[in-house]
Amino acid sequence: MGNPRQSARTTAGQPQLAFVSRPRSEKPKVVVRVNFGVFTGREATPAEIDRLAEWLLDRVDHVTIVSEAHHEIAARSEAAVHQVRIEVTGADDAPDSLEQWLVDRAELWARECIAERKPSTS
Repeated sequence: MGNPRQSARTTAGQPQLAFVSRPRSEKPKVVVRVNFGVFTGREATPAEIDRLAEWLLDRVDHVTIVSEAHHEIAARSEAAVHQVRIEVTGADDAPDSLEQWLVDRAELWARECIAERKPSTS
């Protein structure tokens, strides 16, 4: 494994794997996080994320959904959880009304995902 502090010039001709991401000019109006992995023990599937997007597009024109493994690491501790992050920009709704609607939809979606994958007890 190479030295991570090496100059980018040493990898000339190779595709760039890491890059600086500049903040978007329009910040999300509302951001909702769903602690999906805490309750499901797994990541959200692409089909589940597509379903969530369909439900959200009933009210907003554009949504960004990020499925991520969120790690918090310190010298003596480490925690990891799978989260789904929902970002909405440019919505016409009042932020408080939109926030509550997004949280309600995300809760319903997560509960359906949990119920669909529950092991049967027969």
